[in-house]
Amino acid sequence: MSESLAPPVIWYEGLARYQQQGMAHVLATVVAVNGSAPRALQAKMIVTQDGIVDTLGGGGLEHDVIATARQLLNGKIAATVSKEVKPKVYEANDTSALTPSKAVRRDTVYTKHYPLGAKLAQCCGGSVTVMFECFNVTPPMSVLVFGAGHVASALMTILAELPCQVDWVDSRPEMFARYLMDKDNSSKTDQVDSSYQNPTPNRSPSYQLPRHIRPHIDEEPVDFVRPFIEQGGQRFILVMTHDHSVDFELVRAALDTISDTSSSDDKRSYTSLPYIGCIASATKAKRFRDRLIQRGYSESLVNQLVMPIGLPIGGKEPMAVAVSIVAQLLQCYHQAAI
Repeated sequence: MSESLAPPVIWYEGLARYQQQGMAHVLATVVAVNGSAPRALQAKMIVTQDGIVDTLGGGGLEHDVIATARQLLNGKIAATVSKEVKPKVYEANDTSALTPSKAVRRDTVYTKHYPLGAKLAQCCGGSVTVMFECFNVTPPMSVLVFGAGHVASALMTILAELPCQVDWVDSRPEMFARYLMDKDNSSKTDQVDSSYQNPTPNRSPSYQLPRHIRPHIDEEPVDFVRPFIEQGGQRFILVMTHDHSVDFELVRAALDTISDTSSSDDKRSYTSLPYIGCIASATKAKRFRDRLIQRGYSESLVNQLVMPIGLPIGGKEPMAVAVSIVAQLLQCYHQAAI
């Protein structure tokens, strides 16, 4: 197993990886200690749906911390306590330490008090308060980008700094050459060498891109559409290839998938329709819409296509267009999350 794929061991390694990957996780921190306790103030651990990183001391305390964190990830702890309630700091001789621990919800931050001896039968005898911070409970944006031209490259510069998952598809190997890295992690030139055009078996090229941006070189980009949509959740498809005929087939594939996955008794309801945007002039947009209607696609479905793509903020430079596109994606993403 390569070092990059090895599971994290220390909490800050896990935090960095899960933040970058957009994986749902909880950061559990000891925020108050009274008397003897397994770990010191500010000890931390990470809890995911199927794993943990680091420790808060083991035993009953850690068992309950893990269980509570996963309840939070699954939405099983109700928001029954006012946000104004502050966690009580218990003194070592406080008789209320014999009462059951309580969870306090503050949006995505929770606190829970643990009397170790009375509640968890740990020999320490003290008490701790643990703060739970939930991250990525709402999945990050999932973006499928077709085309690796100037606008798409500018787009990646912005998406590299955002919590999202990006699959970037183009049929032309040379379009990703600038991002290639050699064995010494140094950048290759823009010239594509023979080893890249004909990669050796079982050897995947490495790219100078953030881990959450995954390039794909494929002569059949349409094959990416259906699996991407069928995963469900908020999905964003950006069509901006160098070939208008390819753009049209990608749009058709997206609409076909939506039609196939819509319920048979509510065929006209497209509330789960992913964002499907296509870079286009007004003329291209009209031509695409007319052709789709002629081919039997419903007007209500066709009207949900975003063409031209991006918010009308002005500017035709690749970066200006990219900014307008990302602004539109964020607007749609956050409005849907409300």
